Amino acid sequence: MTTTTALILLAVGLAIVAGLAAYAFTLWQEVKRRSAFREEELRRAHENCLSNLEIVASSLLQEQVDITEGAWRCKLLLDILDPDLIERPGFQAIGEVYARTQHLHTHSARKQLAPRDRMREDRERLEVEAEWRQPVLEAAEEILRFRRSWPDGLH
Repeated sequence: MTTTTALILLAVGLAIVAGLAAYAFTLWQEVKRRSAFREEELRRAHENCLSNLEIVASSLLQEQVDITEGAWRCKLLLDILDPDLIERPGFQAIGEVYARTQHLHTHSARKQLAPRDRMREDRERLEVEAEWRQPVLEAAEEILRFRRSWPDGLH
């Protein structure tokens, strides 16, 4: 092989390596951009959940929503934020009401129940609400304290 051929092959090889390096750098930048976007989306989702949680807790305390519905909504929002949050002592009443009432029918399934079954479920729901009203309201207050302690989300 002549020196000229070797230099041409070296130049072609360096050009290929430089091209691949530029492509790798572009891919790395794209990964960073997507990662930042995903983190921002997650931050906004958490902030949105916290705001909704605050609204539901306030609605519970102002008696704008019944105990069962408020507990269900709080439970679902807490689960979105972190499934372990429901285990906090201040939030356990919400989990308990959810556990005791999750088998009850809602919306169109409730409408399809026979009147006797609907009354039985209403009675059961009202018994749970009577028993757990005060602990759920205390949990709603705890949610508001929780929300105030993390104004920028869970970070």
